[in-house]
Amino acid sequence: MLKRALAIISLLLIGYWIAQGLAGVPFGQDRMLVAQYYLDHVKEQTGAVNAVTAIVVNYRGFDTLGEVTVLFIASTGVGALLWRRKKQRTAKTEGSIVLTTGTRLLVPFVMLFGAYIFIHGHLTPGGGFPGGATIATAFLLLYMAFTAYEIPHKAFEKTEGAVGMAYVLVGLIGLAIGGYFLYDWIWQDWGFGVDNIGRLLSGGFIPIIYTIIGLKVGTELSGIIDNMLKEEVSE
Repeated sequence: MLKRALAIISLLLIGYWIAQGLAGVPFGQDRMLVAQYYLDHVKEQTGAVNAVTAIVVNYRGFDTLGEVTVLFIASTGVGALLWRRKKQRTAKTEGSIVLTTGTRLLVPFVMLFGAYIFIHGHLTPGGGFPGGATIATAFLLLYMAFTAYEIPHKAFEKTEGAVGMAYVLVGLIGLAIGGYFLYDWIWQDWGFGVDNIGRLLSGGFIPIIYTIIGLKVGTELSGIIDNMLKEEVSE
């Protein structure tokens, strides 16, 4: 009985606090103050034409760093779950002539398109995450077409670590110069691209951050693909 009474009292108190909070909300009025602020000031404060990109990388760049960290943890978790002492590819049948020929022709263009997506993220829909996933798709094609193919593990590991540190370094430089993490010192202090809004060389550090994210996502997803396609080999 005591537990039930405490539960009922707790629910009533929570309901009262929620009701008090909702009572102060002016229903029917436009409360999109933050969103409107972003739309009104995105060009002058970030130099980006794509408002979504500016919000993701600039206004809430610290949160994006958290998302990249989550992806890194997920990649590490997949590697830990699928880890074996000795693993290798066990596929014995090469892809068809259509798949192998198509892969040889398409892989460079798929990688180029992935790079285009994250380099032009401040101008057009896209960014680091879809660009990195597109690049990982190119490596998936190579795995599907050729039984002997493997990603260069050491190079990928070094690249993944380097771009991760580069993201943090850009943020720390902003902290030292502007007083907060990921302060866009390239745009705010240097004025880089002020007269070039809407073109590639604009947007402050947004293209740099998106390039870092694209490489980070591409290498991590490729590593996940590699882990999932290998099987344990008995010695």
